[in-house]
Amino acid sequence: MSAAITLEHIEAKQSEIQKLIERFKAEQPRALHLSATPIELAQGEVYAGIVLADDGALSHHLVLLPGEVEYVSWTNAQDWAEDQGGQLPTRREQALLFANCKQHFQAAAYWSGQQHETDSGWAWYQYFSHGSQTCLGKSIEVRARAVRRLPIGE
Repeated sequence: MSAAITLEHIEAKQSEIQKLIERFKAEQPRALHLSATPIELAQGEVYAGIVLADDGALSHHLVLLPGEVEYVSWTNAQDWAEDQGGQLPTRREQALLFANCKQHFQAAAYWSGQQHETDSGWAWYQYFSHGSQTCLGKSIEVRARAVRRLPIGE
């Protein structure tokens, strides 16, 4: 005599199958599709690498623009970066720059383009001698470098 099949029994089996499907998907190799288009660099530009999104997906290519500016506030650093045809790097991009392009920076503090999350009078910077990131008041004057971003697939 077999036990009666109940809705709870079916839902439990369905949940079990769903977990198996998720585990199977997670174990499958992922393919990364990179652009086959060459990345053209202008004189003095340096290819820094690929930036990942929060979910680990490929986000964009990062190019360090030539030149830097010394002793600028955060707002003036942003204006300078735009005048160079770029933007200040994000904190994630600065970490990539530290890993791949440290030799193109002085052992000094460089502004990022990110404000502090809870205090709009402060912004993040990266120190390129040892890689730490912290905040400064936006009126403090430190160095800045500009970057440009190229979407993956262009």
